[in-house]
Amino acid sequence: MAPVSPAEVVHSLESSDALSAGALGFMPRILVLTTLPHRRPESHRFARVNGRHSLRMCAPRRVGLPYGSYPRLILAWLTTEAVRTKNPEIHLGASPNDLARTLGLSTISGPRGTAQRLEDQLRRLLAMRLDWQTTVGLHPTSSGSAFVTSDCPSWLRQALQLLPRRPAWRSRIVLGQVFFEEITRSAIPVDLRAIRQLQRSPLAIDLYIWLTYRMSYLKKPTLIPWKGLQDQFGSDYTRPRDFQTNPTVADTIARCQLTSSSYWTRPSNIE
Repeated sequence: MAPVSPAEVVHSLESSDALSAGALGFMPRILVLTTLPHRRPESHRFARVNGRHSLRMCAPRRVGLPYGSYPRLILAWLTTEAVRTKNPEIHLGASPNDLARTLGLSTISGPRGTAQRLEDQLRRLLAMRLDWQTTVGLHPTSSGSAFVTSDCPSWLRQALQLLPRRPAWRSRIVLGQVFFEEITRSAIPVDLRAIRQLQRSPLAIDLYIWLTYRMSYLKKPTLIPWKGLQDQFGSDYTRPRDFQTNPTVADTIARCQLTSSSYWTRPSNIE
């Protein structure tokens, strides 16, 4: 996937305000155009296709695929750290609660508390393999395949997943080289404050990030109908009006308004 141009960064919807507030973050473009599951998948394999872009995910059966808001918060933070430090080694903190606080989450104890759920989703994320491709016509223009981390070979990774006990918490991870290069060269700027505000809904997070990216290169005001969003974000949402339940998405974005059947968007170019 081609690098993000300087113009996209400069004209990103929230870049200037987020930068001054110390809340400028990044998200991999392939995971903006094709997103993770919103709900727990029944299978350990999942695919998302959006026009020319496709993404396939696979994880060990005993672990499962990541889903929901937590993996999105983690990926935004991992990408932001990778872009900021230019280093694939990422420090997670001494405990899951440390990571939760870094992500702006409340630290709630118990079996269904923040730490347990965050650790479970991180484990799923780190066990997942991603395969992505962008095509023009019948010809792929870019593609890649990678695990998120490079801490051990794939055969050893799979063997570790068969152990009955949950692996010990790791205070640091090393991103796989292919994954690291992909997320740093195609990083989309986002406002981390908005993502945290929308954390209760993975769909709202995806809509916010995608609309932010889309508006960064608009040349004129554009209507984006619910049906188009339904096609893009998958069969989890069977009714176009499901997207009307996210007025907070429009509230977080200047130059974006909610209508009865669409999002009304305007270019975010700085004038």
